[in-house]
Amino acid sequence: MRNSFRVFAAGAMLAGLAATPAFAQDDMTSPWQFRLRALGVIPDSSGTTVHVAGVSALSSPNSSVSIDNTLVPEVDISYFFTRNISAELILATTPHHVTGTGALSGLSIGKAWLLPPTITAQYHFTDFGPFQPYVGAGVNYTLFYSQTAANAPLGGLAVTSLHIHNAFAPALQAGFDYMLNAHWGLNVDAKKLFLAPSYTAMVNNAIGVSGTAHIDPWLVGAGITYRM
Repeated sequence: MRNSFRVFAAGAMLAGLAATPAFAQDDMTSPWQFRLRALGVIPDSSGTTVHVAGVSALSSPNSSVSIDNTLVPEVDISYFFTRNISAELILATTPHHVTGTGALSGLSIGKAWLLPPTITAQYHFTDFGPFQPYVGAGVNYTLFYSQTAANAPLGGLAVTSLHIHNAFAPALQAGFDYMLNAHWGLNVDAKKLFLAPSYTAMVNNAIGVSGTAHIDPWLVGAGITYRM
């Protein structure tokens, strides 16, 4: 009986090793990785279009908007399919203030919070010891919430309602981990989102405003990595 049990146990162990996924064969004890970063969100809204019903001067190419930069905490979760291939999901939310430029210079338009979950597929280069760079590409879906119009008059104009529509965007990514040991490391990461949601607004509760907000932000972060 004992010999039969030993044979069974040995067989079960061999079967388990044969079924071990690629991450264990690559000396990774778990496929999961987590990061905590300080994230700078740097919009590039220079290509934003503004169309104001019945006010051609404000619909000129010189009318645009500016969206301020923010710094927030950010968490990301990665799953490694192999030592080199992973998927990453980032989670953060950021507040932004929107103001006018050009013919709209000085006009406070409003505020909005962005929730931009982004998932990327990554390739990790593992031939440089503790320095482990990676590149990635994926998709973003940004939700805009807590949107409020400024309702602050300037030159007889005031934005009295504001709605920015949720939108998908492609994302590109590059970064690196510098591993201090098997579990802990330092991370630097940069993503570019090609985000251009449409928006509508009202001026003085009477004039319709619409356009495309080319937010196109850079997401630049630095923080710590933990590999399970």
